[in-house]
Amino acid sequence: MAEIYHSHDNLSVQQIEEFEIENNVKLTELYKEFLLKWNGGKVLPNLFKISEEQGPSVLNVFYGIGDMYDNLTDFIDIMYDRLPFGFIPIGEDPSGNAICLGTEDPYYEKIYFWDHEQEPEDPDDMSNMYFLANDIYEFLDNLYEDIEE
Repeated sequence: MAEIYHSHDNLSVQQIEEFEIENNVKLTELYKEFLLKWNGGKVLPNLFKISEEQGPSVLNVFYGIGDMYDNLTDFIDIMYDRLPFGFIPIGEDPSGNAICLGTEDPYYEKIYFWDHEQEPEDPDDMSNMYFLANDIYEFLDNLYEDIEE
């Protein structure tokens, strides 16, 4: 599994519950585990494959909860009208594309890549969304490093 570093302050279950109420979102169980363990941060290795056509990208950072630059609340607010219903941004690549978590069926727990360069006018049009993994831990397990150095 990938190594997460520069993670943020530890969270409690109560802080996550307060976050959910304040942001009107119900986080998935595995993502809550992830937040309790790391609360965002950077990761190594950090490359992931978007699709055969799109190729690879770099995971820049996972957002966290609390007083920090990469604050999950801020990015949920920024992306509110731009993501399909039932998705929240949980991280980003260096180009401003979002790594998204499905919080509603049929996408519950699933991780998707949201390409801002292909952003449709209708946010529920998922033509710019690419499936990455069934859950946050599978996504972490699929990260790899560039061996062409």
